[in-house]
Amino acid sequence: MIIDTIDNLGKYVGLNPLFADVVEFIKHNDLNTLEAGKHLIKDKDLFVNITTAKGRAKEAATLETHINMIDIQIPLDGEETFGYTPLKDLPDFEYNAEKDITKYGATMAQTYVTCKPGQMAIFFPQDGHAPCISEAAEIKKAIFKVKA
Repeated sequence: MIIDTIDNLGKYVGLNPLFADVVEFIKHNDLNTLEAGKHLIKDKDLFVNITTAKGRAKEAATLETHINMIDIQIPLDGEETFGYTPLKDLPDFEYNAEKDITKYGATMAQTYVTCKPGQMAIFFPQDGHAPCISEAAEIKKAIFKVKA
C-alpha cells in the first residue's frame, strides 16, 4: 500500500510500467469533470472508473483484495478513509475471478488511513483494503484499475 499525493505518482512508475500512463492521463484530463463511468486507457489493462460511492462507517466497510489489478484510489470531493490489512493476515474467502475480487465479510481492518482530495491510495494484490469510509453520505472518486 502507498499513500501519497497525486503529484508524486510519477515517482512510482518503476513499480509498474502502466503507472506512467496513469500520470499522463491525469496530466491531460481533469478527474473532477470527467463523466461518471468507465474510461478505457489501455483496453482492459488500464482504465479509470469515475464513481460516486455511498459513505459508510468503519464497521460497515468490507475488506477486499484483487489478484490481477492494482487500485489507485483518489477521492475527488472530500476525505475518504481506507481500512488496511495485509492479505497474509486475512482469512480464506471465495475469489470471484470474473470481477477479480475477494470480499472478506465482517472482517475489520487492522489500521485506517484518510486521504483528502489531491492524495491517493495505491493498493497492490497483497493489500486488503476497505474503501468508502466517510461521514459524508456520498464520495466522488476516481479508481484507476492497473494490470498487476
